[in-house]
Amino acid sequence: MKRKYILLILLLGCFFLIFSLFDEEREIKKKTTEERGMFISYIELSNYLSGKSSEDGKRIIYSMVSNVDELGFNSILLQVRTFSDAIYPSLIFPWSKTISGKEGVSCGYDILGTFLNACKRKNLKLYAWINPYRIRGDSDTSDISNSNPAFQYLGTDVVEVNDGVFYNPAREESRKIIVDGVEEVVKNYDIDGVIFDDYFYPNTEIDLEEYEKYQQEHPKVSLDTFRFNQVNDLIRRVYDVCHKYDTLFGVSPDGNIENNYQKHYADVKKWGSEEGYVDFLMPQIYYGFRNEAKAFVSVLDEWESLAKKVSLLPVLAFYKVGTVDTFAKSGSEEWIFNDDIIMREVILTRNLKQYQGFSLFRYDYLFNEELETSTTVNEVKNMKKVLK
Repeated sequence: MKRKYILLILLLGCFFLIFSLFDEEREIKKKTTEERGMFISYIELSNYLSGKSSEDGKRIIYSMVSNVDELGFNSILLQVRTFSDAIYPSLIFPWSKTISGKEGVSCGYDILGTFLNACKRKNLKLYAWINPYRIRGDSDTSDISNSNPAFQYLGTDVVEVNDGVFYNPAREESRKIIVDGVEEVVKNYDIDGVIFDDYFYPNTEIDLEEYEKYQQEHPKVSLDTFRFNQVNDLIRRVYDVCHKYDTLFGVSPDGNIENNYQKHYADVKKWGSEEGYVDFLMPQIYYGFRNEAKAFVSVLDEWESLAKKVSLLPVLAFYKVGTVDTFAKSGSEEWIFNDDIIMREVILTRNLKQYQGFSLFRYDYLFNEELETSTTVNEVKNMKKVLK
């Protein structure tokens, strides 16, 4: 009798050992899965959802998510706030005019919530893509609703109207609106992460009064340093609030590192090498191999050298497929005469030490039949070869 019990115990022990090894292997596989992201912007939301009923809108969203899944991608970066607004019920921001046509008017359903449910069904990750400072893309303030937090600051130093309408990065009021908005999203939605795009400092005049006041007590601090400090403070605070709710935070900066320092005041070297700023960087490496000014390989190497403590997920320019790349100079026609550029770029990005995956910009250029050409079709076919 004792032998039977001993044998039973041994069999159970073997079973649990095998199960734990299998579970561990499955967890390792899960951790090492390549992230393949698809950006969905407010342009897609407007093109596909405007004028549609709630039922049709939800059906279209589920179809969009299915398209991304069937292509072999496993995450979506959804633009949830473009102009100090929201595509979800918010106590801080008004409903986006992107869908309804008028700011503050609901489209009748929660777009972010619908995307999230659709992603969960397909086991896709969802990141909330936010443009932190932009309120409008032009200088027209007439359609900014009184439910927009920017409305109360029109005519003050907190909001500037100058070839667009923007929150002033050097004002605490601006940072509070942005941070509170991020917290609202990560608190109410079980998303995988938050991502800021590459628009930081709107212009070089917006904060001069703030800097002048600051310099009275800190005369040795340069204007550049002051601006880096303003952005870094926002990034650090958003990182903290995201981690408060176990959500990742990252930035998709300009692929040109010099632009980040000379135009955007985005301290990507600090973010990539010090803890407490971002979990990942998604540089927009929108260059071909023959770009005379910025060749893809050299730019990729630059990003690898600065991303020491964060994950790298380069964003690739599918929108350039089949088009003339004017800024590439002698390499301007590379995207016209080649249909395997994205495939080759994916292969190269996988050699990065901090590599976690890649993303494509953006959905329309892969799934909108009106934008389809023989080059884009072949580019997709070639890309699929390295997605197996």
